[in-house]
Amino acid sequence: MAASNPSAFVLRFPRTVIVAFILLSVLLGWFAQYFRIDASADTLLSKGNQLYIQTRQMDQRFAPQEFILLAYQPTAHALFSQTTFDDLESLSQQLGKLPRVAGVTHILNVPLLSTAGQLGGDINPDQFTWQTKHFSPEQMQQIFTNHPLFTDLLVNQQQTATAIQILFRDDETLRKIDNQITNIESKRLQGELSEQDEQQLAKLKQQADPLRQALDKQRQQEIEQIYQLIKPYESRAQLYLGGAHVLGFELINIISADLVTFGSAIAGAICLLLWWFFGHWRWVILPMLCCAVSVVATIGLFGAFDLRTTIISSNFIALQLILTLAIVVHLIVQYRQLASNADDASQMELVSQTLADKTRPCLYAGITTSVGFASLIFSGIQPVVSFGYMMILAMGMSLLVSLLLFPACLMLFKREAPSSASQLSQAFLAGALRLVNGRPKFILSVGAMLAVISVGGLLLLNVENSFLNYFAKDTRVHQQLKFIDQQFGGTTALDVVVDLPDDTAKDGVELSAQSVLTLQKIQAVLRQYPASGNITSVVNFTELARQINDDKPLTEYELSALYHLLDNDLRERLLGAYYDPEHRQLRISTRVKDSTEGLRRADYLAGLREDFNANGIDSERLTLTNLFMLYQDILQRLFESQILTLGIVYVALYLILWLLFRHPKVALIALVPNVLCTLMILALMGYLAIPLDLMTITISAIAMGIAVDDTIHMVHHYRQQKDQNGDAMAHTFDHVGRAMLYTSSLIAVGFSLLAFSDFVPSLLFGLLTAAAMLFALLTDLLLLPVMLKRYLA
Repeated sequence: MAASNPSAFVLRFPRTVIVAFILLSVLLGWFAQYFRIDASADTLLSKGNQLYIQTRQMDQRFAPQEFILLAYQPTAHALFSQTTFDDLESLSQQLGKLPRVAGVTHILNVPLLSTAGQLGGDINPDQFTWQTKHFSPEQMQQIFTNHPLFTDLLVNQQQTATAIQILFRDDETLRKIDNQITNIESKRLQGELSEQDEQQLAKLKQQADPLRQALDKQRQQEIEQIYQLIKPYESRAQLYLGGAHVLGFELINIISADLVTFGSAIAGAICLLLWWFFGHWRWVILPMLCCAVSVVATIGLFGAFDLRTTIISSNFIALQLILTLAIVVHLIVQYRQLASNADDASQMELVSQTLADKTRPCLYAGITTSVGFASLIFSGIQPVVSFGYMMILAMGMSLLVSLLLFPACLMLFKREAPSSASQLSQAFLAGALRLVNGRPKFILSVGAMLAVISVGGLLLLNVENSFLNYFAKDTRVHQQLKFIDQQFGGTTALDVVVDLPDDTAKDGVELSAQSVLTLQKIQAVLRQYPASGNITSVVNFTELARQINDDKPLTEYELSALYHLLDNDLRERLLGAYYDPEHRQLRISTRVKDSTEGLRRADYLAGLREDFNANGIDSERLTLTNLFMLYQDILQRLFESQILTLGIVYVALYLILWLLFRHPKVALIALVPNVLCTLMILALMGYLAIPLDLMTITISAIAMGIAVDDTIHMVHHYRQQKDQNGDAMAHTFDHVGRAMLYTSSLIAVGFSLLAFSDFVPSLLFGLLTAAAMLFALLTDLLLLPVMLKRYLA
């Protein structure tokens, strides 16, 4: 029984191989300290595209300040009451002591200019706050009723809750670097980005990265401190935190918990199943040792190459476990078969023959799995691309550990006594074989029918989703997001930026009546849609000015004169985030309510654009930016990406299978069951109304990449036995079918545990992957054998 050179070395020097893996694990384990979870909003975005650059430009021009929203809903007293006022003052004082906090804005310290009586250049806004005037609760309630600026921002429409804006200082060094990055990337819009610019970009991003990491860490600490500060107030009020960085904080907590909790749970379930399948402690210890080494080494590689885990790749540990197990279980089953059939063979001969029989199909399986993951690189969606690279590295590590460390460790054990398979697995495989031999036409007909049904399900796929739907309803983050979404004007930011005509700044007119009218039209269009939340622009300022001016609108000359007369600080506080005189642009800021029933984002945007045109608003002068546009752009491209990804996977796998088996017909036969499997899982999503999102888009590629492993093992063994054995299919079922059953069961049970995750994408990912593996098992045990016997004479 001869083995290849690498295998021969493993068999002759197993302890050397084990020591080498120990050293490798220690080295890469040291790099694991640099492994990071990145749950910032930017990880959801595709950088370098037009929408992303435009959003960065507008953020730079209008410089909206970083903030966290703290909503306060009293439970036993009125909103406008002394108790509320005392709590707000106390909270603001404590929050203001946080090192990076630049200011705390709430109903007690904002300038209530509607009480000023007149609006002039010499007005001091600080003279018109509650802290100065000490308005009564009744007066405060009247002031904030339908306030042009503060309704849905600091007080909800029903006046049952108020909000505190916690404003943070920028890191000046990081801000300057980010501005430089934005200025250079802006050249992409004109196609003028040179190689020198690319080098400068890389250098600036390298400088920004440690600063951003430090800032992210500080943000995490700040949010934890805020949660601690608000605890004493929870006895008399419901308190909710909102904002992009709060979402990132909660995501990191959930991802971290899932990595530990479900990684451990899946490992535990796998141990129990391994014991049940094989009935011996060595077949539990050795696979789990290989899984542990592959996971630690892979995390170390991710740390060394700075590949960060996002919500897309948060389940990589579970994937790593099953990638390794899928190979190791095939090796175990083959070894046990050989041990049962060769009573006089030594341990070295058994392990050597196991490697001789299984190394090639395992390598083939690893290559095809890598092709499945590599297809994600072509998605064009940044986090999905990164996930593809990560899983290619993970697959390579699984192959190394399974084909080198596992046999080296096995050599340290005595050979196993002959054993028999469980009666349950034997009965299942015998039943499948009877169907293959007795009802081939029925199996082919069912396969064709499932293909037709799957096409119908594909037509029902959609990409509608929201951040709110990412979390289980009983989680803190879901409750916070939903409350702020419904009570304080929405969750997802959408900006409409209007380019002013060049001739507006003449005759001393800063803001023309036509410009204000255009803004009013845009805001009127936005308000027609229930999904539009808080809407703020210069128009809100003009409405406030009208209130102060005895309900008389200001002329464009009065408005422009007032703009120039206002104190610079007040002008910036009121208008800085909505008017950019340098670039002659006006900004309308709105937030879309993610919890709006029946919200279809593509229809919402299409309706807005159609209504803008119907109202005579020149679309050439409008730019729609911010997170809503970026996220919607990704969701819309998911369809194209899914089609592209599947197409690449199908073509690439066919070519690889042709190359591996050196026969076009064999490659086609091997491909068909896996194509049907992916179509079935996507159809299931369509029929169950499960939307494609940044995680479920990876299901088809993962299912194809992993499921094709069993296909390769079956085709490889059947072709080996076809000319040597009278009943090659029965022999294949006996030697390969059991390993297929075990690996599919391990994967399905392991991933199904994710059904208990509070993170809905992980939940769906786990259940869909489990379903995909069961579909793959059935197609490989029924459809594939029928096609091999029928079309491979």
